[in-house]
Amino acid sequence: MSLARMPAEWEPHARCLMGWPARTDMWGERLAAAERDYAAVANAIADHEPVLMVARGSDVAAARAACASGVEVIELPLDDSWLRDTGPLFVRDGDAGVVGVDFQFNAWGEKFQPYDDDARLAARVLERLGIPRRAVPLVLEGGAITLDGEGTLITTESVLLNPNRNPGRSREEVEALVGEALGIERVIWLRDGLVEDRDTDGHVDNICHFLSPGRVIVQTVTDPDNPNYERLVANREQLRGATDARGRRLEVLELPILPYLLDADEPTVAAYLNFYLANGAVIVPVSDERTDAEALELLSDALPDRQVVPVPGATLAHGGGGVHCITQQQPVGTGAVAARAGAAA
Repeated sequence: MSLARMPAEWEPHARCLMGWPARTDMWGERLAAAERDYAAVANAIADHEPVLMVARGSDVAAARAACASGVEVIELPLDDSWLRDTGPLFVRDGDAGVVGVDFQFNAWGEKFQPYDDDARLAARVLERLGIPRRAVPLVLEGGAITLDGEGTLITTESVLLNPNRNPGRSREEVEALVGEALGIERVIWLRDGLVEDRDTDGHVDNICHFLSPGRVIVQTVTDPDNPNYERLVANREQLRGATDARGRRLEVLELPILPYLLDADEPTVAAYLNFYLANGAVIVPVSDERTDAEALELLSDALPDRQVVPVPGATLAHGGGGVHCITQQQPVGTGAVAARAGAAA
């Protein structure tokens, strides 16, 4: 196995990467609201760590005007604005410091065109930051995984084993490639994500999140008539029966609240679990006054050492994601590479 290891999301960050809303045909009349809410998320995170916002040339001025001083805006070409999936992942690799891992990207199984600039975005960001790049011949989006930083990764079969991502790849081949790239010794496979998560085929960041080594929080619902009920029960039981790379039985917390947007043309969820663990805080998308307070209290109890920061989540959900989907953490590292990255921040 490689000496490289992807740190857990709760480990210290040098910065957060984001992208300014770009796919105008998708956002439509909600574009202005998307820009407002992306800026709100960036500004909330910037209270806790530096933010690097990527924007197209035509959008740089608007992004700079909307974002606070803690958000640096740079110009790079991009097709869409889900940096969790199009940006690089980062590993620490011995004396080399922080290295960027560039998985392949095919727009969630060729669902959106064009995506050429998004497929090149990770390499361009790493070049801009002066961070070495390591390419991996596997389609993988950052929203498809959650990991504990100690060798354990959770994902869904509906994404990583989907023929629209990696046709012909066996489970064993996928595990080997992910393990070598990110320092993973144990992959826990859940079968499905949310029924409503049509664009990604079921990313794990809507249904499960590592909170600390050996400890996860999982999405459930209380209504047996909810179309997600059986698959979420199955996910919970799969996790309860699982052990991590250190041989520990997982402690499984539940979040049984899943809000649906009332103004959507088709069933659309705004999962609270699609949060981002910033330095000292958890940035949580909210969209329903009837359930927000209860969900935030539950997350506060689960993460007592973090400030719980609510941010607007409805427009992000209309676009197909949440706070976690539009963010990507760059960990603090060691060595010359990390020193250059820290200076750029």
